[in-house]
Amino acid sequence: MSGGLLVAGTTSDAGKSVVTAGICRWLVRQGVRVAPFKAQNMSLNSFVTREGAEIGRAQAMQAQACRIEPTALMNPVLLKPGGEQSSQVVLLGKPVGELSARGYHGGRQQKLLGTVLDCLAELRGTYDAVICEGAGSPAEINLRRTDIVNMGIARNAGLPVLIVGDIDRGGVFASFFGTVALLSPEDQALIAGFLVNKFRGDVSLLEPGLDMLHGLTGRRAYGVLPFRHGLGIDEEDGLRVSLRGTVRESNTAPPVGEDVLRVAVCAVPLMSNFTDVDALAAEPGVVVRFVDRPEELADADLVVIPGTRGTVRALEWLRERGLADALSRRAAEGRPVLGVCGGFQILGERIEDDVESRRGQVDGLGILPVRVRFAREKTLTRPVGEALGEPVEGYEIHHGVADVTGGETFISDGEGRALDGCRVGQTWGTHWHGSLESDGFRRAFLREVAAAAGRRFTPAPDTSFAGLREEQLDRLGDLIEQHADTDALRRLIESGAPQGLPFIPPGAPA
Repeated sequence: MSGGLLVAGTTSDAGKSVVTAGICRWLVRQGVRVAPFKAQNMSLNSFVTREGAEIGRAQAMQAQACRIEPTALMNPVLLKPGGEQSSQVVLLGKPVGELSARGYHGGRQQKLLGTVLDCLAELRGTYDAVICEGAGSPAEINLRRTDIVNMGIARNAGLPVLIVGDIDRGGVFASFFGTVALLSPEDQALIAGFLVNKFRGDVSLLEPGLDMLHGLTGRRAYGVLPFRHGLGIDEEDGLRVSLRGTVRESNTAPPVGEDVLRVAVCAVPLMSNFTDVDALAAEPGVVVRFVDRPEELADADLVVIPGTRGTVRALEWLRERGLADALSRRAAEGRPVLGVCGGFQILGERIEDDVESRRGQVDGLGILPVRVRFAREKTLTRPVGEALGEPVEGYEIHHGVADVTGGETFISDGEGRALDGCRVGQTWGTHWHGSLESDGFRRAFLREVAAAAGRRFTPAPDTSFAGLREEQLDRLGDLIEQHADTDALRRLIESGAPQGLPFIPPGAPA
């Protein structure tokens, strides 16, 4: 087998990432050597590869679906928003500067097309198939001239395009038709068909609409995927997490002990790598919710301050909302608080930032004896160590360099030498993302939290976060295998761009 496919969507969050992962897992179970690819990703959830390159976490998840190690080739351009108007541009895993949206789309983006095509060509020369993910919608006609992630990459690489639509939102038929109708004839020629995502109910009731869509567009449906809970793994954008009342889906198993454990995550601005708390939500009896008001911390057994792309801005936000005072009171009362990356920096005494916010010296919350200086070089590593008597590993993505002047060692090298973070009472801080995915460490940490909170909670002895992740990926593969026309899908991937499909003029016919 040799080929490729671009999975596009009618909208952002239509399910492109999970459909791409599902196709990858289905193919690899068929013995196909497959790799994921996303030319350009805008995301605050990122990951560090073995070679020290930063890529979108969704592509790392898709690489896991392929049972291969992620590399920078799989996501050559990563945009990390720093606000409404600008983003840090990460090229082949390394930051190369900040650009406004106008500056990026006004010229820089198109100049990256050669790099993007080279990365895709290298993957296609190494693997039997490459499943590419688009971004947003291919019908963003205002951005088509400089597009390198949707029809721009499809046309240059000769890729067939499958359009995914989220029927749970409504309007999926109009979205399918409108997406195709707005494209140029040259781009339309690459659109092979449609995949319906998140359908609830009797598929036979949907079939007349699919037949009509085929008649209108000349393009078929490649399957109808049913709605399934718990498949939104490694979402790309923390900005889309609703603040109030949002609960990360927890393991449905009851707690092992008598009590549940409640975790409140401060939904700070520009929240990054909020997937760190997924390992907590995977534990039976642990409920994780995102909060933005001080009163919502009152019944929490653990409060987490997550990573952020704007540490100083997040610190100001915590103060403005009264959350900073609530966190200080918690720490003084010996109630558990965990700061991760930017959250760790916020808990410190002082932040010197002439890089990210360019605000100079700013006072932190003063809970941990840490002083942070922002360096121009970004730390990108995959460290290993020991904490609470258990092995732990993670990944670091930060400009802040921490000078720890006191407290207890949090993460060491196994021989007592400090590696990262610190602890004072029941307040912990670390730069390591992903540390809670280490099962033994997570259980030890939750036992300490439960004891400090006075909860009769016992972590399950056999919860494997890696095993649960594999189960999720297999469920995605099952969705494709059981609900998509896999014979037609495989032929499409093998044959390349479709030919002879009709042009659809803008505007739906009566």
